[in-house]
Amino acid sequence: MANTAPTDVERGLRTQEDDLSLQREMSPHAPPHDVPDPRMTELELTPQTSVTLANSGITLDEKKGGNGPIYVDFAPGDSRNPYNYSYRRKWLITVMGSLYTLWASAGLTAFAIGVSYVQEEFDTSTVLGKLMLGMWPLGFALAPLVLAPFSEELGRTGMYVSTIWIMIIFFIPVAVAKNIGTVLVCRFLGGAAASTGSTMVGGTIADIWKNDERGLPMSLFTFMAFFGSGIPAVVFGFVAERPDLGWRWIQWIQLIIDGTYAIFLTVILARNETRGPVILTRVAKKMRKETGNSRYRARVEDERASIWTLIRISATRPIWLLATEPVVTVFSLWVGFAWGMFYAIIASIPYVFSSLYNFGTGSLGLVYLTICIASIFGFALNGFQERLYAKYVDTRGPEARLFGAMAAGLLFAIGAFIYGATSWYNHHWMGPCIGITIAVIGVYTIYLSVFNYLSDAYTLYASSALAGQSLCRNLLGAIFPLFIQPMYQRLGFRWAPVLVGFIALVMAVIPFVLFFYGPKIRAKSHFAKQLRAMEIEAERKEKEGKT
Repeated sequence: MANTAPTDVERGLRTQEDDLSLQREMSPHAPPHDVPDPRMTELELTPQTSVTLANSGITLDEKKGGNGPIYVDFAPGDSRNPYNYSYRRKWLITVMGSLYTLWASAGLTAFAIGVSYVQEEFDTSTVLGKLMLGMWPLGFALAPLVLAPFSEELGRTGMYVSTIWIMIIFFIPVAVAKNIGTVLVCRFLGGAAASTGSTMVGGTIADIWKNDERGLPMSLFTFMAFFGSGIPAVVFGFVAERPDLGWRWIQWIQLIIDGTYAIFLTVILARNETRGPVILTRVAKKMRKETGNSRYRARVEDERASIWTLIRISATRPIWLLATEPVVTVFSLWVGFAWGMFYAIIASIPYVFSSLYNFGTGSLGLVYLTICIASIFGFALNGFQERLYAKYVDTRGPEARLFGAMAAGLLFAIGAFIYGATSWYNHHWMGPCIGITIAVIGVYTIYLSVFNYLSDAYTLYASSALAGQSLCRNLLGAIFPLFIQPMYQRLGFRWAPVLVGFIALVMAVIPFVLFFYGPKIRAKSHFAKQLRAMEIEAERKEKEGKT
């Protein structure tokens, strides 16, 4: 132990938890991916002794013998621990992250409303137009498999700041594009960067809010994802149809708006890192520098695998869970279908409303207000789900998250039926708008329910389970718009949505099955057995600590 007096950085530090979540989550081994690194096992089994420095508030774990690492962690009530951030600070971080989600989602519909003008200028087919639309969610699907581990090196803040500026930069080549290839490539790369605004915000919320507090922050995050898919089209529809502006100015306006937000994001999040192990690593480095004692370390520095190993695991484990975990597989297919049809609805609005009701581009943009209205209803209705969750979580466990999902599956189907039944020349345009609104309320609730359910059910492996469903969801979101217009041309304006409604009705049984049989299904899971073993071990250690 160093003889120097504790520095400012040392004050308030002690061992509180062994944050092995990422290491265990991304264990560098082939499936079942659960055997820890032998170096980590040796570290954990080495006898430790707790050392308290006088008048410093520090408790440090040190190997017996005095030659091992001295591990630092947060003290109880330490303001640097993200869980102990003030309520105001937590909401500031949550709102800023959720706004990133809004701008990331806006990249889809802002382009969708002007895509016909892009097709006209470059003389391309409708299929290529839909492919340009699909490149954004394709980037959403694939990039997180590679980018996720970098949050352990750069921190959440580093990832947010770097990726939003990359997203903004790629608006420029699209705005000045001379050929369709430039648009396709840059739309994909922009979507890949924007994926952080979709995939990492949930992790940030988990960093700072406890399980029973996450309902409202998660609902806000979901609200921004859907609201951001609707509101841009309302504005940009009028921009696209103006000859002096056109579709290229949609990119420039996004660059201006997103750039302004990015400045605030950079400034506000600069001192608001939420990833605990990253904060502790920085503190340990500062302590080593100030004290000259190289033994000060954060546990994650010794327990984390190499970045390339983490990337490999990040890219393979979600696929492994998708292939081997029935709950993850079925839920991912369900939310993937719902999300794909949500994007298909976005792609179908111009075709349906221009063909049936002769809407111009500006008027078409107003139809997307249905998505915004559905987002408001979905956000409000989530309050009922949260009350039911609080009431039944002790008896139902993770399945208490599924009350809303059971209703949402039916709402999705009903909305699709209404959309199809009212899509005809002699019906008022409000009919299809009502159908879209009801369907999107269903998709909104399905999305939120699946996210919360997988987080609760898979705890330690939640990020891989969620990455699996995100991969499936965004891949289908990229694919579905490609065939929506051919489907309408073959089946007609009425039967295309009705077919979707029938499929949605069949899939609506999924949350009911999991609500009643979920615990039995999960009990047969290899991952669930491991999680239960960890819970038993944690309970044993807690009892030993009390005695």
